[in-house]
Amino acid sequence: MNLCVTSTGKDIDSRIDEHFGRASYFLIVDTDTMDVLAVPNTAQAAGQGAGIRAAQIILDKGAEAVLTGIVGPNAFNALRAANIRIYVGASGTDSVSKAVDRFKKDGYREASAPSGGPGRGGRFRGGR
Repeated sequence: MNLCVTSTGKDIDSRIDEHFGRASYFLIVDTDTMDVLAVPNTAQAAGQGAGIRAAQIILDKGAEAVLTGIVGPNAFNALRAANIRIYVGASGTDSVSKAVDRFKKDGYREASAPSGGPGRGGRFRGGR
């Protein structure tokens, strides 16, 4: 399976980036061979729509599933529309390698709803 893991860096020993749309990198990991493709998230600096743009980036790279900390509603809907499975709960204290190992042991739950609210990385704007 081609699993997209949100990452702070370009290699499998990098830490998890917990915010899908604002992640620095997407590491597309073949969970069978552990081959890794590092993809910079060019959508992270977008004022709005980062999650939707990020979803398009990983779709174009052949991701079948995403592993991250949280996914906001717009990104969630875009990923679902593209039939990309979403797994949340990955921690920024873990490396991508450790998170993939845990994923392979069914250590994450598939999301049935967004795990973050609107705004930057799931945090609400406007003082809520």
